[in-house]
Amino acid sequence: MDFNIDIKEIATVTMVLFAVIDVVGSIPVIIGLKQKVGEIQAGKASLVSLAIMVVFLFAGKSILELIGLTTNDFAIAGSLVIFFIALEMILGIRLYKDEVSSTASVVPLAFPLIAGTGTLTTLLSMRAQYHAISLLIGIVINVVIVFIVLKKLDLLEKILGAGGVAILRKVFGIILLAIAVKIFRTNTGI
Repeated sequence: MDFNIDIKEIATVTMVLFAVIDVVGSIPVIIGLKQKVGEIQAGKASLVSLAIMVVFLFAGKSILELIGLTTNDFAIAGSLVIFFIALEMILGIRLYKDEVSSTASVVPLAFPLIAGTGTLTTLLSMRAQYHAISLLIGIVINVVIVFIVLKKLDLLEKILGAGGVAILRKVFGIILLAIAVKIFRTNTGI
């Protein structure tokens, strides 16, 4: 593992993951989960998300090779998933439907809401472009942000209001759309 720390790279990775995870844009969904199942365990959801992302960061490529796929194949497919997630954010539509279970802290909160297909695809795609240490630091920073958001959910809802959440969701949707295009272009040679 390369321990070369590049602040700009860490900032880029952190912002990309922040946009993909979209915990701020997910506040309305998380509030809905909380109302359905009661208390959400912020620590449990954060740790499970962290574990999923770290395992996939290091074992994802091996898993792909085991089934005969390349990182480029996965990155292109992932760019399409990220593209549709961005469209959801920008247009305010829901393309992916998730079922709610009684253990909402793990499913659907930790997976697939926080560490879902978009996040895992993004991690694998960025693995080819960025140092592992930058990715790990970006993951940890985002998990800390997720933990804080989950702990302070009621306060954030009051501060942002419905309009503030909607604006943030659209801004990060546009950023995510551009990232999807970049990943697609990089891995197809277009």
